Amino acid sequence: MSAPEPRTPPRWARRVGRFLARVVWDTEIRGVEHVPASGPVVVVANHLGLMDGPLLVGALPRPTAVLVRAGMFVGPLGWLLRRSGQIPVHDEDGGRSALVAARAHLGAGGVVAVFPEGSRGKGDAADARAGAAWLAVNGRALVVPAAILGTRRTGESVHRPPPPRRRLVIELGPPLAIDRPTGLSGRAALEAANHQIRTALAEVVARAVGRSGLALPSDDPLADRRGRMVR
Repeated sequence: MSAPEPRTPPRWARRVGRFLARVVWDTEIRGVEHVPASGPVVVVANHLGLMDGPLLVGALPRPTAVLVRAGMFVGPLGWLLRRSGQIPVHDEDGGRSALVAARAHLGAGGVVAVFPEGSRGKGDAADARAGAAWLAVNGRALVVPAAILGTRRTGESVHRPPPPRRRLVIELGPPLAIDRPTGLSGRAALEAANHQIRTALAEVVARAVGRSGLALPSDDPLADRRGRMVR
């Protein structure tokens, strides 16, 4: 499967994200020094609410392409997502075309952001799909874990943005180098990388909760759907 020519997300996309983070909401951003100044980087973040992607784009010090569910690419929002260089994830192909496009972006030395939990919910990083690990291994990229807090609280909808001026936190952890151990099969190497990424992300989330005092939601509004997907 060939990938479209990678395009660096425009500068205005990051400016919009920073406006949302700093003006619409009161966002504390920590650890930006952990993002390498150049070279391919995969940012992995927990996923709580609707605005996690735009806020992450605004928090990161480099232009970033986020993997976004294809269903969001409709109407004016879809136009904005395309113009800002975001990458649609299609269920029909299991997300493969998105991974190919993201790998091409990494090959050009870019930054890609992924929510390995796959959908909005508790944001505790207890589960992680292997897409981020695949990108790290095949894109030869460093991985930066990122904790997002406050974009959804217990009882709030995953489909609505937080109220204006709410305090939010984005904390970035030290970068990980994902190496493929000698003698491991491709599948085993991917599983090892995914475990390493999930562990690092969970640690950053726990650390951010402890430092900020902002708790993760105690409910999982998509639990029923997750259960149907497992069965």
